[in-house]
Amino acid sequence: MTTRNPRHNTRLERRIAGSTNQWRFPKDAFSQDLLALSQQSKDVNVDFDDALKDVDRLCFSKIQKKVLENLKNEAIRSRDAVVILKCLGSEWELHLPQLFQSRTLTKLYLVAVGGGTTSPTKDLEKLLQVPAPRKVKEKPPIKKMVISLKINDSLVTKCAFATALKNLYSSQVEMDLDDMPGVLASAYILQFNSLFQRCVTMMMTGLMPDNISNFYLTSCKYQAGQLTTACEKWLEMNLVPLMGTQTHLRKIPEELLHKVLKSPRLFTFSEFHLLKTLLLWVYLQLNHRIQTIPEYETVMTFFNSFPRKCSFLDQNVGHGLMSLFLCLRLHAITEGKDLEDLMHMNIFPESRLVQVTANHYLALESGGDMVHLTDLTTQAVRFGLIFVQEYTTYSKMIAVYGFLFEIKGIKNDTTSYHFYVQRKRHTDVEFPSLHCEDGIVSLRPERLVRYEITAQTLVDGKWQEFRTNEITQKFRLIKPFCKSQVLKIQTVGIRIYVSFSFIFPGS
Repeated sequence: MTTRNPRHNTRLERRIAGSTNQWRFPKDAFSQDLLALSQQSKDVNVDFDDALKDVDRLCFSKIQKKVLENLKNEAIRSRDAVVILKCLGSEWELHLPQLFQSRTLTKLYLVAVGGGTTSPTKDLEKLLQVPAPRKVKEKPPIKKMVISLKINDSLVTKCAFATALKNLYSSQVEMDLDDMPGVLASAYILQFNSLFQRCVTMMMTGLMPDNISNFYLTSCKYQAGQLTTACEKWLEMNLVPLMGTQTHLRKIPEELLHKVLKSPRLFTFSEFHLLKTLLLWVYLQLNHRIQTIPEYETVMTFFNSFPRKCSFLDQNVGHGLMSLFLCLRLHAITEGKDLEDLMHMNIFPESRLVQVTANHYLALESGGDMVHLTDLTTQAVRFGLIFVQEYTTYSKMIAVYGFLFEIKGIKNDTTSYHFYVQRKRHTDVEFPSLHCEDGIVSLRPERLVRYEITAQTLVDGKWQEFRTNEITQKFRLIKPFCKSQVLKIQTVGIRIYVSFSFIFPGS
């Protein structure tokens, strides 16, 4: 007979994993049995990918579930407090059923029970293996245990922490939106997941100009990805419309502003509106004492006051802001007056503006062809309008290289809307000179246009987005060829942000 090596004679044992029996090695919690790990993850409502990254989390969730099941024990269900938490210079009395909702407090409690053990989950398993007596004649006195938690986070105030502890007892605790960052920070430290998610949800639905900056910084610090995305999306839609009226937006971090300026979903009325928005933000950064929104002429005068030996962006005060201004599409600012303002303020190096102007002349000579533009997502000329529920129709006239267009929205019923763009004759407009830069009028009977129409609106805290495909079409001055494809949408949103992006390709 052949003697088998005892090292390879490891016996398998059957353990229950979820609803299926699985073979496991006895000294390895999960071994390579991914099916069993998946079943256990489902059993305790833990994401399988998270379980793969942190198997201890799955152990903890299982033990926490067992604890809650064992809390039917009469002694533990007693209303008497069994744990005193010392934190932030105060003491809070907590009951075990509530305490076990926090991973942090649970670990502190188990360490205290185990006398300083480094394996609290194993200790709790041992505790749970001891069956509770079916009949208890006399209830033993409940020993109050003291645990301590040190918090070095300026955002976690005593009031915010107390609110977080209240949520251990009730999920209906009223919370003020202004206190949300502190409560979320407390939930993060306590590892109180349900409260953390509730804070995230409330902050996402309560975004406003006066809290967007604080909420964004909080989301980054405590890894609240959903809230970070919501802040970015809110600012993409509201940066240009609100910057001119809300001084709170001066607090927008440069990192967030840069990300929003680069976003292809950014809403703006025109490229020059976006430029003025950025100039206003910079003005407010450099003039901290200003508490009111200045007139555009005041901003122009401020930038014109810098030495003209070189451009503002080439000077020390502006050099660090170069990345923000590089996000702007200067080629999409085509009106002569706007370009003159840029020259007057001396923001950009002269060579940059000369190149932009030269490209405009080339486009005019070729009948509007934008041969230097190829990517609609990153280079298109953008115009936008905000369609509110009270409107039945709303339109704006735009002109580029002598071509006149009308961007228009129509409300069909309470939830149905149509948006499109159409070419207009200059004779159809009462004051064409108001819409045509420098009185330039193109008489070309047709214009090839590559365009896309998008509409975005907020409904129940979630953004809905509608868009046409990228379309290339010839716009003639005879119907029906003067009208674009129609973007038809159904929504209950009360503010619809509509963007028209286009390029004049070579024809």
